[in-house]
Amino acid sequence: MSNLEREAVPALCGGRGFVVAEPVRELLSPRHVPLGESSEVRRLLPNLGRRMVGAWCFVDHYGPDDIADEPGMQVPPHPHMGLQTVSWLHEGEVLHRDSTGSLQMIRPRELGLMTSGRAISHSEESPRPHARFLHGAQLWVALPDGHRHTDPRFEHHTDLPVVTAPGIEATLILGTLDGAASPGTAYTPIVGADLALARGADVRLPLEPDFEYAVLSMSGEAHVDGVPVLPGSMLYLGCGRTELPLRAESDAGLMLLGGEPFEEELIMFWNWIGRTQEEIEQARRDWTEGTRFGEVKGYDGDPLPAPALPPVPLKPRGRVR
Repeated sequence: MSNLEREAVPALCGGRGFVVAEPVRELLSPRHVPLGESSEVRRLLPNLGRRMVGAWCFVDHYGPDDIADEPGMQVPPHPHMGLQTVSWLHEGEVLHRDSTGSLQMIRPRELGLMTSGRAISHSEESPRPHARFLHGAQLWVALPDGHRHTDPRFEHHTDLPVVTAPGIEATLILGTLDGAASPGTAYTPIVGADLALARGADVRLPLEPDFEYAVLSMSGEAHVDGVPVLPGSMLYLGCGRTELPLRAESDAGLMLLGGEPFEEELIMFWNWIGRTQEEIEQARRDWTEGTRFGEVKGYDGDPLPAPALPPVPLKPRGRVR
């Protein structure tokens, strides 16, 4: 998914200087951002108070939206570099196309994982006809310096590991959890998991103390380490935890996001992640001139134009509030 904001601003991300090295409970409220003509997303990362969680650097939650009489998701072709996109659905379906030639329908609890590497472009759209409801999350993972120029690729995984205990099913999206490993390609120590809690569940999820974590609420009523987290909000948890208490007042859906704190300093502008202003400027030229990012074939519409660069220099920095 693209960042469709026309007044894009740089997000200064990365670095360990502002990592919370102990357990905390920091509730993040979303920013509401329009997505196309008929949809709106709740943006949790980057947030005014938190830029990254491990290598996770962008989190949008959308729906559930009744799109029976609407076009639904319609995101025209747009470029990416230096990151992975993770598409995750609870309801509906999204048709993915990209400049490597991939054409794939993504359905609930299937992993759509796109590694942009040095350059890729893609589109996302609700098919015609489509399901009545659309509900999901779109996330980005920053690629470390040693892998950010890799070849672009798309992966689609329908058979994901599930970790179970009384009252909980955890579908592993990316990385590792409680001895299970996702088939999705990861380039940093990371975890992303979809947690389905049954009403009345009172469980403790094992964690890695060296990871920092956050929990995104997708649906239902749940308490995370004693804090009520409503759908569309996210609780940042810091580091130093070996387990996470979870309690559900109703059937609830959560997403666990975590990983080793990302050491590198980044510039995130529009749909690109780089290290220098020159990289961002070159990416913008290449997209505007139609080079490097390839062509998305089959989409009925024009590509997205890149926003103007800000008048002030772009500088990579560590984690800032």
